[in-house]
Amino acid sequence: MSLPWQAWGLNENDLSVACQQYTWTTFFQRAGSSWEADYDAAFQIFKASGLSGIEFFLPEIAKVKSLFAKYQLWQRSTYVNAWLHEADKVGETVNSIVQDAKAAKDLGVEIVVVNPTPIDWNKPLDKSDYQLGVQREGLTELARQLKAQGQTLAYHNHDAEMRAGAREFHHMLHATDSSLVKLCLDPHWIYRGAGNSQLALWDAVDMYGDRIVELHLRQSVDGIWTETFGEGDIEYDKLISYLIKHGLKPHIVLEQAIEAKTPKKHDAIEAHRMSLDFVSSQFKALKP
Repeated sequence: MSLPWQAWGLNENDLSVACQQYTWTTFFQRAGSSWEADYDAAFQIFKASGLSGIEFFLPEIAKVKSLFAKYQLWQRSTYVNAWLHEADKVGETVNSIVQDAKAAKDLGVEIVVVNPTPIDWNKPLDKSDYQLGVQREGLTELARQLKAQGQTLAYHNHDAEMRAGAREFHHMLHATDSSLVKLCLDPHWIYRGAGNSQLALWDAVDMYGDRIVELHLRQSVDGIWTETFGEGDIEYDKLISYLIKHGLKPHIVLEQAIEAKTPKKHDAIEAHRMSLDFVSSQFKALKP
């Protein structure tokens, strides 16, 4: 089966740096508009930044499938939040994700980035040991079914999973099969979740680096997300050196979102163009 980007004359070596949908929602919100309101207009702006690779949210792909060919966008990975810590919801969650991921294969989606949903996005409520056990088994079953249809599950975390000694983060990796459950490394969420600690980040990389199949890239200065990806709090040169040393070439996805205290210097197009230029230069040794 031919994929859309193959029809445009692209090959695997052309699929280098992509960008997560979430980052665009934050820029649109700051400008007083909505990324989801008009996907056709949103994709025009996305392409104007020089990007052609996108990581679109899995449940919404069906809404925009026709636009991928129109704007010649490629998608190697997708992202989904998954309610996996309650036994009576696991089966439905796994089945829904597997079916949606299967439907996205004709776009070229081969990595499914899965972030287990927290108990509450806005409250610091930690899952019990029992709930983490249920989640571990659900994540494993989801990984098995995705692998059976030729796709890879990449575990993803935010800062919540780093609470309480990072027990949720570690259990989802230490207690699962490394051949099934891979890792979408999001350095900044680990850094922030551990109290702005690079030591915690490098420890995580040392422990689970061989499972990294994707990177979510974000930078901050003095703990505040910056508009563009560049030099800042996290020493990304060290991560690049590690990946080169171990022969790892993960899928690279920009996620340079903005938050309330982010200084406003650039619009969305300019900021993403600058981030793309920096990443393309700094991470060129990791390109396929």
